[in-house]
Amino acid sequence: MSTPAEPRRRSRKILRAVLSVALVGAIFGFALPHFASYHSVWDSLRAMTGLQVALVAGTAVISMASVWFVICAVLPSIRLRQAAVVNLGSNSVANTLPAGGALAMGVSWAMLSSWGVSTADYVLYTLVSGVWNVLARLGLPVLALLVLLTATRPDALLVAAAAVGLALLVAVAAGFGLLLRSESFAARAGRLLQRPVGACCRLARRTPPASVADSLTGFRNRASELLAARSWRISVTTVASQLALWLVLLACLRGVGLSQAQVPWQTSLAAFAFVRLLTALPITPGGLGLTELGLVTILAAGGDHRISSQVTAAVLLYRAVTYLPPIPLGAVACLAWRHTPWLIRRRPPQPVTLVQPAGITVRPGGESEASSSEDDFRRTSAA
Repeated sequence: MSTPAEPRRRSRKILRAVLSVALVGAIFGFALPHFASYHSVWDSLRAMTGLQVALVAGTAVISMASVWFVICAVLPSIRLRQAAVVNLGSNSVANTLPAGGALAMGVSWAMLSSWGVSTADYVLYTLVSGVWNVLARLGLPVLALLVLLTATRPDALLVAAAAVGLALLVAVAAGFGLLLRSESFAARAGRLLQRPVGACCRLARRTPPASVADSLTGFRNRASELLAARSWRISVTTVASQLALWLVLLACLRGVGLSQAQVPWQTSLAAFAFVRLLTALPITPGGLGLTELGLVTILAAGGDHRISSQVTAAVLLYRAVTYLPPIPLGAVACLAWRHTPWLIRRRPPQPVTLVQPAGITVRPGGESEASSSEDDFRRTSAA
């Protein structure tokens, strides 16, 4: 039987989906055409050479694969092809459904658990990779602001974003550091979170943990061991993944003919960092619409109509090569995981076959004995 709260939750989900679709429609139907018509955007894309197309495609593939190395860095038991299936399958859900992040986590958990990843390891992977991703998003605006100072005077909005990112970065890093270093802090945080976690578990129809403090203490110990052994790999792969995604945007800008004088790479890095911080909240699937509008607004500021058309074309191309491919590739990955798992999972260890001389058998205890024909020969000789 459904509880009285279920219709309200269903209504909120439907309302959230309708608002998300309406926002995306308004951005693509009214906001973006204010900067450039889609006809001029298409003309800019058609003017690209084969070498420019290859450069954009190559950077997009590198950016996609860079995330797989992050997963392998946090989960060393997972192979690269398994990380690819998990990433593509979860992104396919997250990029198509409103608030699909929760469903994407369910997809990744189903895949990883089928390959022997325990619940504790999955929770550790989710939290550590999530914290590192948040730290990268918060720290990138600060780095971009320092880089932008070498080229031009930054906009007040970018300065404010960098200040907010720096403050949140310090807060998140300090909280995570205290959680890892102080057992008493973990115990206090667990006691404070006991009631909210219990309420969330009841809403999700899950059994709440008996003690969140004990769970946090266990996570603290496991996370400390993981970071002591692999923190540098996790950090390097996370930063490389963020920068690889920015390089796709830069390749698209150069691919449509925008030079360094028209759109400096420093400005593109600042715009990328600001929009990544803006879309940290899952308002639309994969930041659809908000990412495009934010990038075009910053990169086309102060430019003429021709530059606005080229910037809009570059941004839409960037989103097309980073947002769309995971959807069909993720569907193929999910089908392969369901129907041909032997292509993905780790091969089980093969049994060792001992080659023994003809006529010799091995007893369970390890002793060898002659075959029945040799026994008969010895009995005949003794007679």
